[in-house]
Amino acid sequence: MEILDEFDIRIIKELEKDGRVAYSTIATNLKISNTMVHQRINRLMEQGIISGIKPVLNEKQMGYDWASFTGITLNKDSDSERIIETLKGIPEVTECYFVTGSFTLYLKITAKNHEHMRKILYEQIDNIPGIAKTDSMIELGCAFKRNIIL
Repeated sequence: MEILDEFDIRIIKELEKDGRVAYSTIATNLKISNTMVHQRINRLMEQGIISGIKPVLNEKQMGYDWASFTGITLNKDSDSERIIETLKGIPEVTECYFVTGSFTLYLKITAKNHEHMRKILYEQIDNIPGIAKTDSMIELGCAFKRNIIL
């Protein structure tokens, strides 16, 4: 049995256009019942396929003109859980991934300007015990960002 059927995919595509759309509008657009839309969305959320419906923020419009992708090397990989908890306390760290290769963790950091970025990197992240080094690349703009294509 497939995880997503045709109706699930069509409902998700409607939500991708506008996460605030009324279930009744989705039902009308797809020519299915309002109850079916409601049940399908609830099931998709219970299964963790849809993890929530939240706004997509445009950071640049909010004054956050700088972003970096920062690789972190740890003194000991066993410290990763503690370090991740500390990173969660830095609001400008918006994403954190476990990676293979030269780094243990890879971050996306969003900042207002170069001075703000410098303070995040040098005064906050570099001062976390257990971090051996960081290596950052400054983001020059997002060509595109999307969910997987269904």
